[in-house]
Amino acid sequence: MVEYRIDRRSGVATYVQIVQQTKQALRLGHLQPGDRLPTAREVVEATAINPNTVLKAYRELEREGLVEARRGLGTFVKRSLGTAPAESPLHGELDDWAARARAGGLDRDDVAALFTAVLEKHFQGESS
Repeated sequence: MVEYRIDRRSGVATYVQIVQQTKQALRLGHLQPGDRLPTAREVVEATAINPNTVLKAYRELEREGLVEARRGLGTFVKRSLGTAPAESPLHGELDDWAARARAGGLDRDDVAALFTAVLEKHFQGESS
């Protein structure tokens, strides 16, 4: 099951963070079709956010065809995204790179900017 982490200082709307984290879990294979998302109550208890925010995120995911709400049962994954499982050799290489970047004195924002620049170079014109 996915555990949401809300960064209140990021400037990104809370419901968008939930949508983004769910999509990341789908891309990495942490969530599979048929898996149940945490209930709104579970998310509220873990993150101290408004239940309507969770429901808004889940509605957005449903609108995108990624999940489906089943009355009385919860919200379930309908389909996965991407093909980059967490066990991929590339994951290990990226993990090593991030560790070297941090050891080299780069902070999170520096690493994000560097990685984004490399992504832009290699994936010009493609939308995510």
